[in-house]
Amino acid sequence: IHQGGLMHTVIHAGELRRSRGGTITFEGEPHGSGVSLFLVDSEPGAGPGLHTHPYSETWVVRSGTARFTAGGEELEAGPVDIIVVGAGTPHKFVNAGPGRLDIVCIHASPVMIQENLEE
Repeated sequence: IHQGGLMHTVIHAGELRRSRGGTITFEGEPHGSGVSLFLVDSEPGAGPGLHTHPYSETWVVRSGTARFTAGGEELEAGPVDIIVVGAGTPHKFVNAGPGRLDIVCIHASPVMIQENLEE
């Protein structure tokens, strides 16, 4: 919806890409947003390999426990914890709990740019 030069949009869940593992991907650029994000709901032990981005990434743990590796350090985060890594910092996370991990991964970029450092 365009009103007076402002754009307002609702993107319904069915319009977003979902991976085989259930992660929903949102890239902001087509919607006029300066951020992109993943909505992750993963099984214990699941998570991405070590990688970097040329921008910062911020995570909000909604439920479960995540174990992060960032810049060679390990840290753990639980519900409502917020984690931030700076641009170019090698990082990864894994669902460290017995239950599912519900986490929002916010990319400070209208498109996702990722360099994988391990498989």
